[in-house]
Amino acid sequence: MSIHAALHHVTHYRYDRPINLGPQIIRLRPAPHCRSNIVSYSLKVEPVLHFINWQQDPFANYMARLVFPEPTLEFKVTVDLVTEMSVYNPFDFFLEPAAENYPFAYDESVAEELAPYRKAAPLTPLLKAYLGQIDRSPRRTIDFLVQINQQVQRDVSYLIRMEPGVQTPEQTLTLRSGSCRDSGWLLVQLLRHCGLAARFVSGYLIQLAPDVKSLDGPSGTEVDFTDLHAWCEVYLPGAGWIGLDPTSGLLAGEGHIPLACTPQPSSAAPIEGLIDEAEVTFSHEMKVSRLYESPRVTKPYSDDQWAAIQTLGQAVDDRLAAGDVRLTMGGEPTFVATTDRDAPEWNTDALGPTKRGYATELVDKLRAEYGDGGFLHFGQGKWYPGEQLPRWALSIYWRADGQPLWHNPALFADERQPSAYTSDDAQRFIHTLAGKLGLADRHIQPGYEDTWYYLWRERRLPVNVDPFNAKLDDELERVRLRRVFDQGLDSVIGYVLPLQPGEEPGAAGPSWTTGPWFLRDERLYLVPGDSPMGYRLPLDSLPWVSQADYPYVI
Repeated sequence: MSIHAALHHVTHYRYDRPINLGPQIIRLRPAPHCRSNIVSYSLKVEPVLHFINWQQDPFANYMARLVFPEPTLEFKVTVDLVTEMSVYNPFDFFLEPAAENYPFAYDESVAEELAPYRKAAPLTPLLKAYLGQIDRSPRRTIDFLVQINQQVQRDVSYLIRMEPGVQTPEQTLTLRSGSCRDSGWLLVQLLRHCGLAARFVSGYLIQLAPDVKSLDGPSGTEVDFTDLHAWCEVYLPGAGWIGLDPTSGLLAGEGHIPLACTPQPSSAAPIEGLIDEAEVTFSHEMKVSRLYESPRVTKPYSDDQWAAIQTLGQAVDDRLAAGDVRLTMGGEPTFVATTDRDAPEWNTDALGPTKRGYATELVDKLRAEYGDGGFLHFGQGKWYPGEQLPRWALSIYWRADGQPLWHNPALFADERQPSAYTSDDAQRFIHTLAGKLGLADRHIQPGYEDTWYYLWRERRLPVNVDPFNAKLDDELERVRLRRVFDQGLDSVIGYVLPLQPGEEPGAAGPSWTTGPWFLRDERLYLVPGDSPMGYRLPLDSLPWVSQADYPYVI
């Protein structure tokens, strides 16, 4: 789901008289290690009469060396590039085992090659004091880098500073403010004093307005935006150079386009060179526009595009039908909460403290939007290998013709509220149902937990273990025993009404019959477990009947 963004950058110098330009160095071409795909690039220089020589500096950055043979009244540099703004995960890298935890040491050969990026400035008073505030205790390397990057972002206020050059770390810490280049250079020095190789990065930053507002946190820019920017890169064995942006406190993403990465900021100037003495009028223009946007969830196909897709799809369906080809398709979207998305309930666990509540809220919204007049059914879903219980499924049923199946949504129980319902309510319901179906209620039977099983289970516990607080390795068994003993073995769990469709010729509507459920015990004991009562009926206790005696009532 990419967006092709066109960046237009103009730097224009006008002089009060014709002057001679010395050789000019331009560092405005994306660096070779830029992670965003650069679709196209052009550099236009005025005056037209000039000589250009593309080369790479000692740090592998692209740079253009320009020579102007004649005096000129202006010097204008225009950069146009198109980049593919395809989101990537900035944490998508592996580290060498020896570098997975900070602190670590570079191999001797690598350390020698990284020498220019490890040369730290002298420790001035404020820099030394600030370095002492950084937590350098052993931990995962990426956690350390995120922490120090965010610490600089919190402690150094961002401002737009028009003065040339870069502040020293001491100046930045004294003012507690600075431009992006100032906080970037401060982070470079902090990392070097922490034993890591780091370099200064000058580049473009492209920020596109999001399609929808963020649900948890700032949404970012409200308009498409681009500007020259500066940040820091740190070298991690196994991953290479990783960008850290202390202005935002984030890792560099698809909008960060590096132009020059150098040990010192002075080597990363976008345009550098000598000129004759003159009065200069300077102008600067930067803008970004979208050339192409692939359809996506937040900005889908237009009506005309959908019509073309549906026309093509119908043509494919017609050919499949003509060839008697039959297809089916299944799929399921995944719901993850915006808060605490790394919690086990959103990754591995079937249940958790909030999942069922969110699901109830979601199914209510879906019923109101798509199935108004329908009814809800909360039951068991898929059963995965290795899990003791099936998952649960929240279903909505409604009629396609719009006729309501359920008239009062207020009667749906809300599991998010404490339940006041008891077995007395279940008894009243089952007797009312029998009356509505025109059946006698003498065959209704109460269901109980299996007294004999749980007494046996209690006898199997260690002598010093309380069944109300059983210290068992099996968490589900622990919860089950506590629940059963808390409610009491003689408590009614629910009620059973045996039903079978009737076969009355000429009946105006559906008819039902009922009959006794013969049990070996005096009570209907449920199969031990955690599922609803309907899944735990002792069906194997039904009397055996020969097939020759059909029809018979079950």
